[in-house]
Amino acid sequence: MNRMLLRFALLAAPLALALAAGTARADGPFPNNLNAADRQGLENFDTLRAQAIEIARAKGDAADLRQMERALEGGATNLPASTLAGNWRCRSIQFGGSLAIVAYGEFRCRITDGPEGLRLEKLTGSQRTSGTFYDLGEARLGYAGAEAWGDGERPYRYDQDPERNQVGYLVPVSANHLRLELLTWRGTSFAILDLRR
Repeated sequence: MNRMLLRFALLAAPLALALAAGTARADGPFPNNLNAADRQGLENFDTLRAQAIEIARAKGDAADLRQMERALEGGATNLPASTLAGNWRCRSIQFGGSLAIVAYGEFRCRITDGPEGLRLEKLTGSQRTSGTFYDLGEARLGYAGAEAWGDGERPYRYDQDPERNQVGYLVPVSANHLRLELLTWRGTSFAILDLRR
């Protein structure tokens, strides 16, 4: 009996290690699972991002611009889900559209790795996004979420109220720095949630 258990344990160990190292991102047809307006926004994502950054650099306050430039440092790196999960400090930087740029103070965020895959929740602040990350087969992850407004408001799910939708891409820079790049207000403005620990 002990030999049988030992043999099973030896056979199961590589599978357990592979599962632990793997990413528990939601599988799905991102961005095809999004509504038409958000799909259109993502088709123009790179252009909208570049325009928003250009407006911020031309008209923004120097202190806010320093926060934006710091957030934009580094490219996407493949990281396992176990590295992304946990508690984070997060700073929202909004720019483009009618405002040049506004960088907020630090808040608390959490990424969980559960049955639905990797999920983000911004825990503090009056504008709190929550949503799901999607595997794109690349270092970046897709993101579909929604924003709660006001301190007492419960989290919303994507497309529960289309006015609150936020879609974009998570750029894992390192184990201690993530950058969530978001289209907001139906693609009329841009935001970065700069996550650090």
